[in-house]
Amino acid sequence: MLDSPRQPATDSSELLRLSRVTKRFPGVLALDGVSFDLRRGEVHAVCGENGAGKSTLMKVISGQYHPDEGQIVYKGQVREFASSLEAQAQGIAIIHQELNLVPHLSVAENIYLAREPRRGLFVDRAKLRADAQRCLDRLGVDIRPGTLVRTLSVAQQQMVEIAKALSLDAEVLIMDEPTSSLTESETTQLFKIIHELKRAGVGIVYISHRLDEMAEIVDRVTVMRDGRYISTDVFRETTVDAVVARMVGRSLEDKFPPRASTPTQDVLLKVENLARTNVFGPVSFELRRGEILGFAGLMGAGRTEVARAIFGADPLDDGTVTLGTERLSIRSPIDAIRHGIAYLSEDRKANGLSVNMPVASNVTLANMAAVSNRFGFIRFNEEVTVAQRYIDRLGIRTPSTKQIARNLSGGNQQKVVISKWLFRDSRVLFFDEPTRGIDVGAKYAIYELLDELASQGIGVVMISSELPEILGMTDRVAVFHEGELATILDTRKTTQEEIMHYASGRIGASQ
Repeated sequence: MLDSPRQPATDSSELLRLSRVTKRFPGVLALDGVSFDLRRGEVHAVCGENGAGKSTLMKVISGQYHPDEGQIVYKGQVREFASSLEAQAQGIAIIHQELNLVPHLSVAENIYLAREPRRGLFVDRAKLRADAQRCLDRLGVDIRPGTLVRTLSVAQQQMVEIAKALSLDAEVLIMDEPTSSLTESETTQLFKIIHELKRAGVGIVYISHRLDEMAEIVDRVTVMRDGRYISTDVFRETTVDAVVARMVGRSLEDKFPPRASTPTQDVLLKVENLARTNVFGPVSFELRRGEILGFAGLMGAGRTEVARAIFGADPLDDGTVTLGTERLSIRSPIDAIRHGIAYLSEDRKANGLSVNMPVASNVTLANMAAVSNRFGFIRFNEEVTVAQRYIDRLGIRTPSTKQIARNLSGGNQQKVVISKWLFRDSRVLFFDEPTRGIDVGAKYAIYELLDELASQGIGVVMISSELPEILGMTDRVAVFHEGELATILDTRKTTQEEIMHYASGRIGASQ
């Protein structure tokens, strides 16, 4: 570990340099004298736990925040960007971890928002669609420029965000968790684009909690912790374990905790012939008491759609859902919640949080009656007590229970959503990508929490695109392919390869 930031000599290869940058918010020192440099044609990774200051640093670089102290040197000149638009005009683009799209506009309109090609006073629609199609083709994705963004999956929206950034022809490209919701094939295509950009001299700042994937693209890695600079190393001269140790201040020998829970043979949830026309089905499976059941499959396979239908968020055309011995009639999420079924969405910002409300209100949102008096008025002191209990239990980094959820890091927002459903005392929990955008240390804590829930007899369904996570945390795995349940495998007796055979439709190819 380095005691202070290395200050590389300023030469023609240096594209961007930050010196002793400090940024404060009320009650929070987000950045404390951080220094960082980026060279032309390199991928420089920035790693750290949630709350380490990574996203704040990126917002300083991209002009969204103005530093309270320190200096930014861009292409040899000291710069102070008044806004992100000004930084963008100078060639600095950012792909946000939290999607920043306009849902009621088309894909093409989002890619070229405020930069639409014009013919006289009017937007040149034909050129707009053609230019957008070129960006999408470059990424190798099957998305039409005229499609409304609100109809796309989270993964597809992420690809639109990437296409939007690529359309800017930026000299500095900041990628904040760009692969967090992408499939393996989409990630491979993105890495090809990154190599092209490197050859063109673009400097890329890369933030990801998927440290193992960095070996394919990253040249140098900088570690941050608690808003401070820790170290910078050439990636090929260090190890993932060493990076993790610097991130968390300790070594992490195991990625997954030892499983303490053991599923019983009691069927807690029984799903029979569940179907939604042209989306999925028929799907049948059982969830046992105390079991962690994995949902695996490629993008669009129907995993999330099945979970949302059981939760009442999407309509059903056929099938039955039985909880214990009771056949349920679920027509809305309210019905599901009353029966003890909870769903943690993969898009926490849109569907999991009330981002403009404080942490305490979000934690109690699904169970307000428990902190209200008989007249329906909230007992605010009790609400704060409940929220503080989950802040301590899950290690949520927030200055207080009154902090607005929007101001938390992505990983801490995810923990707040989990707290909401834990406070509801649900019997069945659907976790859709529960560790998306969460650092390695916090992942371990969430894995322990899932195992603890299962130990209490709760049925847990984990929907995940990360097969090591599926293999490390589940008892069985249900593999989906194009809306159908291809098979259910015993996790201890299967492999990533076998799961992928079923997920890609090559049933029996691994046998």
